[in-house]
Amino acid sequence: MSAAEVSEELHSRINTIEEAYEFMLAYASQGLSSDQDSDTGRQAREYLHRCDTALNNFGEFLTRFTEGLGLEPAAPYLAFIAVIDRDARDAQSALQLVLAQPAISSQLVDNLNASIHLRALLTDLFLIDEVLKGHR
Repeated sequence: MSAAEVSEELHSRINTIEEAYEFMLAYASQGLSSDQDSDTGRQAREYLHRCDTALNNFGEFLTRFTEGLGLEPAAPYLAFIAVIDRDARDAQSALQLVLAQPAISSQLVDNLNASIHLRALLTDLFLIDEVLKGHR
């Protein structure tokens, strides 16, 4: 992959995660008892699946991306990527737990949105994205 393609993939992954979170905020406010039999419910599962995919091997991807940029000193970047990796794996576990449920209610999604794991990941992503903008 070229540097531009890798940069685009990073941007795409971050956007997918942020869009899923924003959709889930709206879904949580609807008071639905299930995702069954509604377009909004089907969309909720789709957003969660896309977010899950975006989180796959996120730490490894981010490590390759930053190594490709040749950032020095590398230690602070790698240390923070380790934090992002932990938060991404924790958030992904919560997402997968929700996806495993036969019915996804607004209350369940509200609890997911409130999860410290998901919130920590979003904050991590805002920070690393801003840091890396100056290096792309």
